[in-house]
Amino acid sequence: MQKREHFGGRAAVIMAMAGSAIGLGNIWRFPYMAGQYGGAAFILIYILCSFVLSLPIFLSEGLIGRRTHSNAIGAMKTLAPKSIWTALGYLSVITPTVIVSYYSIVGGWAVEYFVKSFSLSFGDFIPEGWTVLAYGTVFLGISCLIVALGVKSGIEKFSKFSIPLLFVLIVVILAYSLTMPGSEKGVEYLLKPDFSKLSGKTFAFALGQSFYSLSLGMGIIITYSSYISKDENLIVSGAGTAVADLLFAILAGFAIIPAVFSAGIEPSSGPGLIFQTLPFVFGRMGEAHAWIGVVISALFFLTVTVAAMTSSVSLIEVGVAYLIEEKHLKRGWACLIVFLSVWVLGLVSVFSGKAFGLIDAFSSNFLLTVGALLAVLFVGWKMKKEDVLEEITNGGKVNSRIAPALYFLIRYIAPIAVLTIFISNFIL
Repeated sequence: MQKREHFGGRAAVIMAMAGSAIGLGNIWRFPYMAGQYGGAAFILIYILCSFVLSLPIFLSEGLIGRRTHSNAIGAMKTLAPKSIWTALGYLSVITPTVIVSYYSIVGGWAVEYFVKSFSLSFGDFIPEGWTVLAYGTVFLGISCLIVALGVKSGIEKFSKFSIPLLFVLIVVILAYSLTMPGSEKGVEYLLKPDFSKLSGKTFAFALGQSFYSLSLGMGIIITYSSYISKDENLIVSGAGTAVADLLFAILAGFAIIPAVFSAGIEPSSGPGLIFQTLPFVFGRMGEAHAWIGVVISALFFLTVTVAAMTSSVSLIEVGVAYLIEEKHLKRGWACLIVFLSVWVLGLVSVFSGKAFGLIDAFSSNFLLTVGALLAVLFVGWKMKKEDVLEEITNGGKVNSRIAPALYFLIRYIAPIAVLTIFISNFIL
């Protein structure tokens, strides 16, 4: 049996967790939704949802992983052997494998556009075909190589390097974006509170964005938390992850939306914003001085690539941890098997845009929410209350005053929150 690795302290934990949280959704989805659903009012609701509703779900998954120090399937076999609850473990491994099969394709788009930035020759956006497969394979291969290096030498070191880099890059882009003529309209778009747009839909979307952005229901939190020391404060780790994720999303909004408004383009939702609209914006930047468009475009798509890769690394690690601990494979072989499995599964999405959309929708609307719901129900209703409180308080050493309130949120409020997301995915 291979010796199990652990993250080297709180900073490493938060960096790794933040790496899984910060991804493409922060760059295109959060700014668009903030502008469309109330600006600053939406952001306030998002913050509330993150810390009152999503954080208890984060803790539910986190304490499962840390209590057992095992992969997702091994964790459930330990906590609920030979019971239906082991389905949560299997779902927690299947879900990230499915997600990374198409997420790596989007990462490949980012790599391709980073390369194209140096000539500003983006052309028409073609989301499928052999070129997409080639770039997606490169992206997936690099992600798997990082995971193959191990928890401390691979994931932890990459996170400590990539997360600060992401913040530096996005701040540089933001600083330039705010100097563009007409950018103030984009700032207003994000910050002006429009309480007339607040509704049940706004709340559901803010909750859903918080849920997906924090990597809930994907098996990532269970897996990463299994590498956390028993002395680490889970609440601090979760709150630190939420703060880093929120801060990057806001910075990304102020980096992107003002530039879009400066070019006289209405912001749009989805990959079209970063792979169709923004290349046009970068071209406009380079009309007076070509090097400006090249530099800003290259920096932006480098940011997109790194953000996508930090998330893909965490998705890959879930399956790798399972193969190492349950099938007793060496880490290198486990990474190769995950790479080949994901690559083959991704072929469907590469050559069929319709299949891409269906797999994305199935993962987001069903797999994630079911996994998260099972996690909070298991922790809130199956596990012994004293065991849950022991994990939250590190055996009574920390968080003892707020632990009962958190347990109440996990047991009663979090399941309602997940069900709200699940239902809103189909009716809104």
